[in-house]
Amino acid sequence: MTRIFALLILTLALLAGAYPARAQSNEDFFNLSGRSRYQYRNPNYYQGGGYYQGGSSYQGGSNFFGGGPSYYGASSSPIPRERVGAPGRFAPGTIYISTAERRLYLILGNGEAIRYGIGVGREGFGWSGSHRITAKKEWPGWTPPKEMRARRPELPAYLPGGIENPLGARAMYLGATLYRIHGSNEPETIGHAVSSGCIRMTNEDVVDLYNRVHIGTMVVVSRN
Repeated sequence: MTRIFALLILTLALLAGAYPARAQSNEDFFNLSGRSRYQYRNPNYYQGGGYYQGGSSYQGGSNFFGGGPSYYGASSSPIPRERVGAPGRFAPGTIYISTAERRLYLILGNGEAIRYGIGVGREGFGWSGSHRITAKKEWPGWTPPKEMRARRPELPAYLPGGIENPLGARAMYLGATLYRIHGSNEPETIGHAVSSGCIRMTNEDVVDLYNRVHIGTMVVVSRN
């Protein structure tokens, strides 16, 4: 009986020691906010057109101005979005893009706009003009144009949507062109001329914009 009791005590002690080890091993799987890497990398973590902030759903819109951290972090963009004076006389709802400023403005009316930092086309890939948004997609797949694959043959013929996709969390397609306003998994490129002509935003900024606009929205791109 004494031997059985001793074995029981030893077993309980070993089990007690195992749980702290398991909790510590999970430190690598969870970030400091408690969300798992799976949630960051899985497109299905977005639900209902919004995304989650520590367990509560954020749908964009004016809630942004209430503060609080976003799903991707409070300030992943080097250029924080903010409410500013409108840059010109545009109809409310218009998107105005200044590639020289590396800024995108969503015109609100009453002389105000929301200004976002963006990445734009690099030398030789800049453009200007007006188009309407003809499609909106969440976690879009990407088919590199044949011209791009000719320059970079290592690119896949198709890349499914997801956090590793260069189109990011959302994409808004402009007219019948190959250009898009889309997200990015490289926030450090915002504010720079780096793309092949697309307008690049951080994922949290593109989700915010996506939730505010609709198919048919006018987009005006200026080199000024």
